[in-house]
Amino acid sequence: MRRRAVLAAAAAAVLAPGIARPQARVRRIGVLMGFRENDTGATDYIGALMQGLNGLGWKPGVNLQVDWRWAAGDPALFERYAAELVALQPDALVAQGTPSVNALRPKAGTVPIVFTIVTDPVGQGLVASLAKPGGTITGFTDFDPSMAGKWMGLLSEIRPPVSRASVLFNPDTAPFAGTMVRAIEAAAPSFSIAVRQTPCRDDAGIESMMEELARDGRGGGLVVLPDLFNLVHRATIIAAADRHRLSTIYFNRTFTTAGGLMSYGVDYADQFRRAASYVDRLLKGASAADLPVQQPDKFDLTINLRTARLRGVEIAPNLLAIADDVID
Repeated sequence: MRRRAVLAAAAAAVLAPGIARPQARVRRIGVLMGFRENDTGATDYIGALMQGLNGLGWKPGVNLQVDWRWAAGDPALFERYAAELVALQPDALVAQGTPSVNALRPKAGTVPIVFTIVTDPVGQGLVASLAKPGGTITGFTDFDPSMAGKWMGLLSEIRPPVSRASVLFNPDTAPFAGTMVRAIEAAAPSFSIAVRQTPCRDDAGIESMMEELARDGRGGGLVVLPDLFNLVHRATIIAAADRHRLSTIYFNRTFTTAGGLMSYGVDYADQFRRAASYVDRLLKGASAADLPVQQPDKFDLTINLRTARLRGVEIAPNLLAIADDVID
């Protein structure tokens, strides 16, 4: 308290007599996250968003109020928390993933929404185009079609070789999955990999799908798509893939650091950091309609060499050489 008093007195001393220091206007943003609140994978994303905001002069408790809600992948909670956030009359909203955007959009009215980790926002009807989104929604996408070829190429560099790959997603939380699956199916023949879709909606479905894939014999692989369901059920997916000894490529390093074999995808923390710049511009009067949707430009390849050894899997040396992170 003494330090605050000294700073206040110093600030008052530089003001002309009789002129009161104007109070900073506190702006408010609501953030709807699809994770569980205690999810360790979310820590970096929260930190990145707040670091970005702080760097632009937005300080919680000084000129910014941030309200957080955590839906934990639960459709009912998305709806409930979206309504709660809008009722707080925020100046802007941040939405992680398609379910968050879909819950907020019909309730937000004119309140602008900045999304992160959303696939094919044009195809989903969230924006008119990437360059000119129109409306009140803009943000950062998490998929480029080239990623599909990268996933197939990475699976082809594993020994024993992968000849069959299942693609895991939940149709309810990943209505955009068709875009990714088509890109994977187009890339797979170049790597002599046969692909099939394996939609799952719960832990039992994950276990059953992987058991069937393993029962088909050696050469089975798995592609885990960018999907909130897969993030929330991360532990189940990793454990089942390990139990059935399936060579798996994940879309985010949180899987690999938790024991998954290999991941390649967008740097999500970077997306949240960049989202702060859009929130800043909106709070300063910009229109979401004029802020282009930005595509991913920072990717991460992480390999868990410890898991590979335990599984008796060999990772090509050239992959280890170019990996951003090797867990050993």
